[in-house]
Amino acid sequence: MLRQPGRVQVRAAVIGHPVDHSSSPALHLRAYQLLGLPIEYTRIDATAPDAGALADRLRHEPGWLGLSVTMPMKQPMIQQVDVVHPLAATLGALNTVVVERAEDAPVLHGHNTDVAGIVAALRAAGVDSCPTSAARLELPPRALVIGAGGTAAAALAALHDLGHVHVAVAVRAYDRVHELPRVAAALGMHVDFIDFESLTAADLGIMDVVVSTLPAGAADPLAPVISALAAPGSALLDAAYAQWPSVLSTAWGAAGGTPVHGLAMLVHQAVEQVALFTGRAEALGQDYRDALCDEVGITRDGTAATAVAG
Repeated sequence: MLRQPGRVQVRAAVIGHPVDHSSSPALHLRAYQLLGLPIEYTRIDATAPDAGALADRLRHEPGWLGLSVTMPMKQPMIQQVDVVHPLAATLGALNTVVVERAEDAPVLHGHNTDVAGIVAALRAAGVDSCPTSAARLELPPRALVIGAGGTAAAALAALHDLGHVHVAVAVRAYDRVHELPRVAAALGMHVDFIDFESLTAADLGIMDVVVSTLPAGAADPLAPVISALAAPGSALLDAAYAQWPSVLSTAWGAAGGTPVHGLAMLVHQAVEQVALFTGRAEALGQDYRDALCDEVGITRDGTAATAVAG
């Protein structure tokens, strides 16, 4: 059942900047249609100074189920919720705010569904779990994260869930690593930080999986180096989906690897959000995931997609 009864318009939204390209409305509205729920879902352009006002809206305006949170709001909003769930606390970033209607006052819960989205997208593309072993700390990393923001932290946690304990992270500069060392320590992972200028295929070797968390186009200059890390069966998830195929994903595919559309991650994290907003666990089922993949023009494995114009 919906948490907000009555005739008030039940609603949710995606927040961030920019959000005009976001495919979240298409995904959420399709899911609510399939569930038979009359829920409105919109975009709200917002930056860090707007976090407090958005939290006040959730608490005082009727009908809110919650927010999907994208950059640059993943860290600012974690300061505004009443309950931070363990995974979001570990990462220092949320991507979901859920409004629970308590008797006294609404309670805002902060969750992170990005991790589940990355794990599911990679598994659907054929990525197997890496055997977890302390001995792997002594071996070269077989996974690479590109970027250092909130999504990069989620990528570390996702790779941990897939069994990786030693991961390389490529950043623009060492002063941009922010929370990643703390996150890695909390997860029991070892991270090799490499700045973009020092990134070479010879130093890294072949990768089983790469996750790029940079904005659209930002990883393009790295494509020649990153594609040299590809091998048959290795996967690259490019979380930026506004310009697809990206230069990075195209180079990876040409080198024999498997490119995974960023929309695959978005689909799998969205069904988690829908279940949290509505309390309807059936939204997590494969039929719903397939329907949302169809909605945004990708296949179940995330490897065949139409171009995304916006």
